[in-house]
Amino acid sequence: MNQETEGAGPGAGLRRRGPEAGVALLLLAGGLVVIYDSLRVGIEWADDGPRAGYFPFYIGCILVLSSGWTLARTLLNWCQDTTFFSQWSELRDVGAMLGPLTVFVAAVPFLGLYLPGALLIGFFMRRHGVFGWLTTVSVSVGVPVVFFLIFERWFLVPLAKGPVEAWLGF
Repeated sequence: MNQETEGAGPGAGLRRRGPEAGVALLLLAGGLVVIYDSLRVGIEWADDGPRAGYFPFYIGCILVLSSGWTLARTLLNWCQDTTFFSQWSELRDVGAMLGPLTVFVAAVPFLGLYLPGALLIGFFMRRHGVFGWLTTVSVSVGVPVVFFLIFERWFLVPLAKGPVEAWLGF
């Protein structure tokens, strides 16, 4: 047994081939978009130098070729590839972080940055940390207040605000 499959029984995790093919497809699609748009804006040389699409076109070509090669190699070796990308327990840990972060990102346009930030910090401190309520509330309220003072008052850079900040008059 090699290191990549050692200690992993059947069905103990996600095989490498699926994520590898998925990322290759995503990068292939991205490269095609870059090539298409580069052709739209022009890839030839003008009197004053290369047009806007010249360099992105070649980067897109390299991206399409490399991701196409990876996709072809993955598909040709699909049945032989038994290495694991990740164990299920590791994927659960990633999901425990990704889920709340996704909710945070989705909430920012509607609630601003400060309230979702406080809730996210508080959630992580209670769920994944070993912090008591006093420390959790102090830090999860204190960090957005410090951010507000630094960015809004000191640097005069407005951050996204929501209905709570409007209700408080900020």
